[in-house]
Amino acid sequence: MPETITLFGLISAASPETSSPPRELVGRSAAVARVQDLVRRAALAEGGVLLLAPRGADVESVARVLHEQARRPSDVFACVDCAAADPVRLERLLFGAAPAVIPADLEWAARDSRIAAARGGTVFLKDVTDLPASLQARIARVARDGEVRIDGEPVAIDIRWIASAASGNGNSAPGIEGDVQAGRFRGDLHRRLAASRIDLPPLGERVEDVPLLSLRLLEEWCAAGGRGPRAFTQPALALLSALTWPGNLAELQMVIERAAVDAAHDAIQIEDVLAALKLDTLERLEKAPARFVPSGNLRDARLRFERDYIAGVLQQHGWRMGEAARALGIQRPNLYRKARQLGIPLVRASE
Repeated sequence: MPETITLFGLISAASPETSSPPRELVGRSAAVARVQDLVRRAALAEGGVLLLAPRGADVESVARVLHEQARRPSDVFACVDCAAADPVRLERLLFGAAPAVIPADLEWAARDSRIAAARGGTVFLKDVTDLPASLQARIARVARDGEVRIDGEPVAIDIRWIASAASGNGNSAPGIEGDVQAGRFRGDLHRRLAASRIDLPPLGERVEDVPLLSLRLLEEWCAAGGRGPRAFTQPALALLSALTWPGNLAELQMVIERAAVDAAHDAIQIEDVLAALKLDTLERLEKAPARFVPSGNLRDARLRFERDYIAGVLQQHGWRMGEAARALGIQRPNLYRKARQLGIPLVRASE
C-alpha cells in the first residue's frame, strides 16, 4: 500500500492500486514476504491448500487470492463456514437434499449444492476442524474420487479444496495436527487438504507491517462510508506499532475504526488511539515493560500508560534518545523533559 507523508507529520493513505493485495499480505516484513511466496507457489500447484492462521486473521481474503491466481478457467469460489451452522444445515449446504436412492459407488450432490455449483472452481472450508465426522468422511471421498452423482449421473467436479484452521498455540490448542493424532480429524482428509500448507503469522511477529496495515484499514473505512481521506499523526502510528495485538487484524481494525469515529479532526491523534483502547487498556498496561497494580483515577491510569509506552519505545530503540524522539514524533529536548516528569530513569547510550 503506498503512503504519503505530509509536511505536517501526518501519514495518510494514498489511492489504492487497481488490484491491491489482501490485508494479510500487506507489508514488507520478512514474515509477509515468506507468505507471499508461499501463496504464489500454492496457487499454481495442484492439490489442496491448508491455511493455518491465528484468531482474528482474514483467511478468506487469502483463499480468494489463491483461487484467483490458480490455473483454472472457472471463476466459481464457494466459501463454506464450517463453524457457522449446525451439522444438518451444513450438510444441506454442501451436498443439498438427499436423493430418493442413495448411490453406493459415488458420493451424491444435488444441483443446488455448493459442491455442484463449484465444479471446476474452488471450495473454501473455513474453520475446517469444526466439520462433524460424517461430513469429513463425505468430503474426503469426494476429494479422492473427483466425481459425484448428480441426479443419478456421474459428474467430474475437479474442485480445488482450500481449508483454514486455527494455529496451534501449545498445550491449550494443539492445532489440526493434534486433532488428527487424537482421532478428531480424518488423516486422509488432512493429507489431501494439506498438499500445500501456509502458516499466516500473528501480527505480533510482524509489527513493522502495522503502519501499512493501519493505513489500509483506515482507507477502507473511509471508502466504505463515503468519507473523505483521513490521516494518522506519527505518534498515533507509533503507538499502534508499539502495542501487542493478541486479536490480530480483527482487533487492529476495531481499534482504528473506533478511533476514526471519535476523532475530532481528520488527523487521528495519539489521544484518539488511547481513547479507542479504553476497553483493552488494562490488558495492554499489564503487558507493558513496567507492570502496575490498577489503582487511582483515569488520569493516573493514563499517566502510567504514557510512562510505560515511552519507556517501551526507549527500550525498543536501545535508549537512544534521538531515535526514540523521532518514533514518538516529538523533539529530543521534549522527550528528556517528559521522561523526567514521568520518572523514567534514562539509560544513556552513545548516539
